[in-house]
Amino acid sequence: MKAVMVQAFGGPEVLAVADLPDLHPGTGQVLIATEAIGVGGIDVLIRSGALAAYGAAPGRILGSEVAGTVTEVGEGVDTAWVGRRVWALTGESGGYAEQALAPAEALVPLPADLSAVAAVTLGSSAMVAHFALRHAHFARGESVLVRGAAGGIGVMAVQLAARGGAGVVAVTTSSAERGDRLRELGATHVLDRRGRGAPDAPAGYDVILDIVAGAELPSFFAMLEPNGRMVAVGAMAGMPPADFGMEMVAAFRRSMSFATFSADTVPAPDRCAATAELFTAANRGELKAVVHETLPLERAVLAHQKMEAGEVFGRIALTPSRS
Repeated sequence: MKAVMVQAFGGPEVLAVADLPDLHPGTGQVLIATEAIGVGGIDVLIRSGALAAYGAAPGRILGSEVAGTVTEVGEGVDTAWVGRRVWALTGESGGYAEQALAPAEALVPLPADLSAVAAVTLGSSAMVAHFALRHAHFARGESVLVRGAAGGIGVMAVQLAARGGAGVVAVTTSSAERGDRLRELGATHVLDRRGRGAPDAPAGYDVILDIVAGAELPSFFAMLEPNGRMVAVGAMAGMPPADFGMEMVAAFRRSMSFATFSADTVPAPDRCAATAELFTAANRGELKAVVHETLPLERAVLAHQKMEAGEVFGRIALTPSRS
């Protein structure tokens, strides 16, 4: 099978296509012939070496999210899965390939009318946004700010906040054009990357979902209402300063809170159930899969170049050619 591997930590050029032996599922696993593969921010962080301290190492196949057809099951897995089209999380690796292994507990059947590309565009992004809003105790009528709203998680958070009855859905983004597209998805106010630029925007928000982090994260505490909650769901700009919590301590009497969120803390059955519901909502037209571009698997380098250049609105999907 063809797969894209990280030869060494570095820029997109370190990705290379390799011919590897076919896979076979182990106990509790299934083998999926991939039709579409999601390209995510975590892939960029792993490839660059930013997560080396957390165990990421060169030599791995990137990719954590695939959609395709189950072709083989391992011991202990119901054979009825064979031949079914599914979406699955593979873990932190193994997705950028013509074949992928996934735990059977991580499978979600695809609705007949949902394409594989739409599934990997919606899948983990919508699921993470869904549970991040829940982690923030978001309630109907509250105001929400999505920091870094043009990426996969961001565009889903905007849609889900609007669908959930948010009184305000503000976004930070890099251009007026992206702002217009986010308005089409449910944003009510468009701010620049520093949270400025909309005179009619609220001065504070009940919930801030932060996908960016980095050095400017502490400045957004000033944009929380009393009892406001900020939840970090990504770190695309790197980790915040070591003393970032001092901004909250200085505003002690406003009772603000900060939390991180990772879908790893959500039990697999709950992740699958939520993802299935989100797929159904997309089939009903209540959510939109925002596909920036679909590229052949062999052009994973280009996909990462586009990610690093900040060109991507929504998500890129890779598709195997199987010539």
